[in-house]
Amino acid sequence: MDGSHADTTDLPGLDEELDLMAGLARQAGAMALAHFGGDNLDVRLKDGESPVTKVDYAVDDLLRQGLLAARPTYGWLSEETADTDITHRRNAPRTFIVDPLDGTRAFIEGHEVWCVSIGLVENGRPVAGILECPAVGETITATLGGGAYIDGERIGTGPLRDEPLIGGPRALVDRLKASGTVAARRHPHVPSLAYRLAMVARGAMDATFVKPYAADWDIAAAALILTEAGALFTDGAGQPVVMNGTDPLKGTLIACHRGLQQPMVGVVAGLSFR
Repeated sequence: MDGSHADTTDLPGLDEELDLMAGLARQAGAMALAHFGGDNLDVRLKDGESPVTKVDYAVDDLLRQGLLAARPTYGWLSEETADTDITHRRNAPRTFIVDPLDGTRAFIEGHEVWCVSIGLVENGRPVAGILECPAVGETITATLGGGAYIDGERIGTGPLRDEPLIGGPRALVDRLKASGTVAARRHPHVPSLAYRLAMVARGAMDATFVKPYAADWDIAAAALILTEAGALFTDGAGQPVVMNGTDPLKGTLIACHRGLQQPMVGVVAGLSFR
C-alpha cells in the first residue's frame, strides 16, 4: 500500500492530535530551554558541516517515546532518528515529522530564534503542526481547516506591502528585484527555517524563498501554519509540496503572500537548478 492512500478511518480528531503534540512540545521546549546558553552542549558535526548537540538527541528521544507511546501505529520521521523503516512510515495512517531543534546553530550561538517543530502528516499533507519557541515565548499552531494561531490568537498574512519584504537567499531576492515585477526588499537572515516560514504566516514578512535541500522535518509544521494563515507554500514550479515520500529532501520552495506567487515562480523557473 502506498503511503498516500493509507487507511485513515477511525483516527483521533485533529484537536486531540494537537493537544497531544502540544503537551510534549512544551516538555521538549522546557528541556531545551534549560540548556540554552550553557557551555556543555557536546556539539558535533553531522556529515562534516551540520551541527548537532546532546539537546537535539534528548529532545528527539522525549518526543519519539511520548508520541509513539500514544500513537503506536503512526510513522516517525525526524532529523535526529535514522530513517530505517521507510515503508512503515509511508504506509502508516499518520506520520509524525519532527525537528527536535530547528535552528540548532542559533541555539548553540545563544540566539533566541529556534524552535521545537512537530508536524503530523496524513496522505502526504500536514494536518496538524506546532512550533514551540520557548526562548521567544511563543507557541505557533495549526490544524487543517482550523486556522493558525500564536499563543491562542488567530493569525493571517495581512495586506501585501508596497515594497514586499522577502526572506531567503540573497541571490534569489536580488533576481526578483531585478525582474522589475516586485520592488522587493530582503529581510535579514532568520536562523530557523520553520520560524521564518511562520513569519510569513503572521505577516512579519511577505514571502521567502527556501533554498534546495530543506527536508520534511524543517517544513512539516510550518507549511500548515502558512496555508492556514492564508499564505501559499509550493515548490519552485508553484505545485503543492508533498511530504513523507521516500526522500525527505526538497528542491527550491516558495512561501508567499498570494499576490507574490507568479513573480517568485518566474524567478525559480529561470534557474539552472531547482
